Amino acid sequence: MDLKQIQKRLKKELDKERYIHTLSVMYTAASLAMAHGSNLQQAMYAGLLHDCAKCIPNAKKLTQCKELGIAITETEEQNPLLLHAKLGAYLAKEQYGIDDPEILHAIQVHTTGEPNMNLLDKIIFIADYIEPYRDRAPNLAETRKLAFLDLDQALFQIMEITLNYLKNGKGRGMIDPMTQETYQFIRERLT
Repeated sequence: MDLKQIQKRLKKELDKERYIHTLSVMYTAASLAMAHGSNLQQAMYAGLLHDCAKCIPNAKKLTQCKELGIAITETEEQNPLLLHAKLGAYLAKEQYGIDDPEILHAIQVHTTGEPNMNLLDKIIFIADYIEPYRDRAPNLAETRKLAFLDLDQALFQIMEITLNYLKNGKGRGMIDPMTQETYQFIRERLT
């Protein structure tokens, strides 16, 4: 499927707000790809499909992942919303015909991150956080500017803000260990 075909299909499958967010992430990812010398098409496809499983009810996400043999962590079991990344990578391949492993990986890690993310992984993770319709995160203007200057610094700042948010009990459950590992990895790399 090309980008336009995927957009048409997602418009039917996602709620209005999620669809707007999805398009915004796609264009933000494209901008970051241009700024940092990444593959533009990969960034657009990964940005467009990053939340393709987001509107599936949480109980159904959990059931589908179990049926498909997708590994589920204890944190994901307690907070199935997190499974939209793993299930989304599966759906991107099986329902949208994406066979590029880098695109699929970027979709899979866009929520929790993972240590040693590649350029596309970072772009999708950051684009999801800074896209123009996001408006609640602290220091968002600074983070947006930083994203176009230094992806690693932007990633570190986003991880720090996210972990503080979750530790203060404002998140929807436990902190995923992968998020903590990602933060530790980038922190050690930058210091």
